[in-house]
Amino acid sequence: MSEDLEFPLETFENPRPEQSYLIESVTPEFTCLCPMTGQPDFATIRLRYVPGPQCIELKSFKLYLRCFRNAGHFHEDVTNRMLSKFVEAIQPVWMEVRGEFNVRGGVATTVTARHGELPENLAGIEPASWNGPN
Repeated sequence: MSEDLEFPLETFENPRPEQSYLIESVTPEFTCLCPMTGQPDFATIRLRYVPGPQCIELKSFKLYLRCFRNAGHFHEDVTNRMLSKFVEAIQPVWMEVRGEFNVRGGVATTVTARHGELPENLAGIEPASWNGPN
């Protein structure tokens, strides 16, 4: 069993539950192992969510991602595992986890997993971080 399932993700109470707002966290330093070859895979992980009652504490987010470093996971699995863990921990209104995996064998892979419905007042927001160099 992968230790990511056991990792106690820390959260904190949403300081503005009356507001509908978007939180974005990006880390370009994610690593896991290819389950077929054992070679390292590198990715940028982009987390976007509209919080419900709780928010994800950023240091805990960073430490959680390290749980994957020495374990073999397919890109599709690791992205969806993250989504499931985060949704369980904070019960967001809406959430998206995007794994942008570096080129391997001439192929770059991006996996996007979503939960919930994005509120209408935030529907037109296309974050700069999605198009930038990060």
